[in-house]
Amino acid sequence: MPKTRISYRDWLLEELSDPKIAERYLNACLEEGPDLFLKGLRKVAQARQMAKVAKEAGVQRETLYRSLSENGNPTLETLSSVLHALGMELRVAARQ
Repeated sequence: MPKTRISYRDWLLEELSDPKIAERYLNACLEEGPDLFLKGLRKVAQARQMAKVAKEAGVQRETLYRSLSENGNPTLETLSSVLHALGMELRVAARQ
């Protein structure tokens, strides 16, 4: 029987639906910079269904798409509510 092929995007979204994998992915994105973090957060939100994340975060779906776009600039409140909807939180730690 031939192997079933899945696109990279579909595979990534499937992987990012796991909270532990999403956590590691977002931390890796954050280390690379804020632009990559927003792209990563958008992919995690897509993996969890953007409309559901927006509803749980208390923002409009269009606002969420706009906030997490390449030109997005989400407020700390929006960022915090989206992370909370994804079961995550934002933390600050002293540099070691």
